[in-house]
Amino acid sequence: MLAVTRSLAVYGIDSYPVEIEADMSLGLPTFTIVGLPDNAVREARQRIRSAISNLGLKLPGKRITINMAPAGMKKEGPGFDLPIAVSILAASGILSPESVRDHYFVGELALDGSLRPVRGVLSMSDRARRERHSGLVVPLSNSREAAVTGGQKVFPAENLESVIEFLRDKSTISPAVWSAADPCKPTGAEPDFRDVRGQEFAKRAIEVAAAGGHNILMIGPPGSGKTMLARRLPSILPPLLPDEAIETTKIHSVAGLLGREDALLRTRPFRSPHHTVSDAGLIGGGAIPGPGEVSLAHNGVLFLDELPEFRRNVLEVLRQPLEDGRVTITRAAMTMTFPADFTLAAAMNPCPCGYFTDPTHSCNCTGPQIQRYLNRISGPLMDRIDIHVDVAPVRYRELSSDLPTGESSAEIRERVVRARETQSKRFAGLPGVHCNGGMTSSLVRNFCRLDREGRALLRSAMDLYGFSARAYDRIVKVSRTIADLAGSEEIGPSHIAEAVQYRSMTGNLYR
Repeated sequence: MLAVTRSLAVYGIDSYPVEIEADMSLGLPTFTIVGLPDNAVREARQRIRSAISNLGLKLPGKRITINMAPAGMKKEGPGFDLPIAVSILAASGILSPESVRDHYFVGELALDGSLRPVRGVLSMSDRARRERHSGLVVPLSNSREAAVTGGQKVFPAENLESVIEFLRDKSTISPAVWSAADPCKPTGAEPDFRDVRGQEFAKRAIEVAAAGGHNILMIGPPGSGKTMLARRLPSILPPLLPDEAIETTKIHSVAGLLGREDALLRTRPFRSPHHTVSDAGLIGGGAIPGPGEVSLAHNGVLFLDELPEFRRNVLEVLRQPLEDGRVTITRAAMTMTFPADFTLAAAMNPCPCGYFTDPTHSCNCTGPQIQRYLNRISGPLMDRIDIHVDVAPVRYRELSSDLPTGESSAEIRERVVRARETQSKRFAGLPGVHCNGGMTSSLVRNFCRLDREGRALLRSAMDLYGFSARAYDRIVKVSRTIADLAGSEEIGPSHIAEAVQYRSMTGNLYR
């Protein structure tokens, strides 16, 4: 007897339908799974046998063959346990073959028949919605995540027994419902800029970076507050839009980083990998490629502390995502593209000992040592970072003062949001461009026209500091953002002067 059920598999951050055929025929009692299953799928045989047996059911002593189509696509993970079990029950006559055709099934089986959560359910739910099927049966722990997209019924099940009862009498499981008045609103638990004393220049640079989606590098001695500033960058970014929240949550769901209560990410991600991370860990990889840190930071911030300590080959793989906002991983059997549109925030010391620019500590490094340290970061990578800012040590009187510490993140965010709204109107109708940092060279020429005085100022800066052509575009983009923060339609000399300052502050270190 033949029975067919449907499931879903993750490919990148999207999913595709998988048809599972179960055939029972005369012969020796064997259990075979075909269709390019990985080890986790092949091991489903033992889990399914035990789960069905512990429900008090007995399978006929026949030859069981499971085919997973399309057969040319690799199937991985334990999420196929439930659909395979359901197809076997239908093929053996315990369930009606017609009753299992109208739903998608996803879930891992425990030996007692209970259902455990799986990765990537949000992507599967989104695909089920587009396929317009009757519904999606998922483990109870995945129900809130699966219900986020809406548009299709999500049936949460605790165990295999409840699934069997549901397929016999569809009134036994109520569809899951997820709703939130403002699902993308920040929780208010983020670190606040009000906690940062002093560092007004660095705060301003971070505000500009947030307003235009620019990458930023902070250089300063140990203890000057670089990490503290970077961790507060997400608190001034605009709230996640619903589409951004769903796309970001998909990535975290596929990576298995979404908690049971985190049906939808409410704040922009902040990823801070250790400097020992591999290139595969940063960019993504594996036999079947998975998302790396750059994709987990999508729509948020990727913070690289102690930038020169990262291996050079690891840093060089950042070039593609910094330019394109996505990363493509190629393996022998497949090629996958993951979104990676993030704001890069990096921090580093000016020299190996860290005190080259510190007026209160003497630096023990020689000139060649400092140059070798700085040369760990390539020129092309430095060119892709729009804003370079020196972070000076905080003075005692600023730390000990009882006066108000400065603006809160909420106050800064208001200005950032206004600037981003201006940019959204400017780039309306241009796919893939949402802020000034994403402008191409042609868009820079169209939207960032300079007057005679501004061109003369920028020409002098180019001659003085030896900026590259890429650095020229970066300076003009930052100038456009500074003008947006000021509410100015035109880019003035003062805006260009401030943007040049963000490139020249560390220029002497690299001369």
